[in-house]
Amino acid sequence: MNDTVAVWDVALSDGVHKVEFEHGTTSGKRVIVVDGKEIMRKNWMFKLVGREVFDIGKSKVKAAINIDAVSGFAYEYTLEVNGKSLKKFTEQRSKTAKVWSFLLDGVDTRIVLEKVTMDVWCNGETLQTAGEFVEGGSETHFEVRDHACYIKAVSSGKKREGIVHTLVVDGNEIPETREESG
Repeated sequence: MNDTVAVWDVALSDGVHKVEFEHGTTSGKRVIVVDGKEIMRKNWMFKLVGREVFDIGKSKVKAAINIDAVSGFAYEYTLEVNGKSLKKFTEQRSKTAKVWSFLLDGVDTRIVLEKVTMDVWCNGETLQTAGEFVEGGSETHFEVRDHACYIKAVSSGKKREGIVHTLVVDGNEIPETREESG
């Protein structure tokens, strides 16, 4: 019998990870599955509420599932990522990372720019990049499957907007993707 009580999608640099939580409210069983792989199992726990801590993704981002009693035998399950609620983590991440998802040669391609470190990821792997200053900003050059790519960074001219990042693949601008965790 499957006791899955919650499923979340967590967008990180190395991909969007699916976190599933099983909670047997009669046995106290707790199971955490990340991307289809069971990473934690506890059977026959007498305490039905509590917290389970684990890692997500290649960079081992810290996560925790909180189990709280709401009323009687009803429970609430919340996911924290890097010490923040999933909603707050996603909001903060949208400020520190840019994401582009598109088809390239018929293959789903997801490129992520970590604005703090300037690391560029493609489908879960960090890429070798070369940066150069150009008129009005900078360009970070890299290749994806023999396609010439670069991310152009230019000032928006508005203090609140800051720097605008644009992905260009083979001379074509790729629209940014808004990722929602949930």
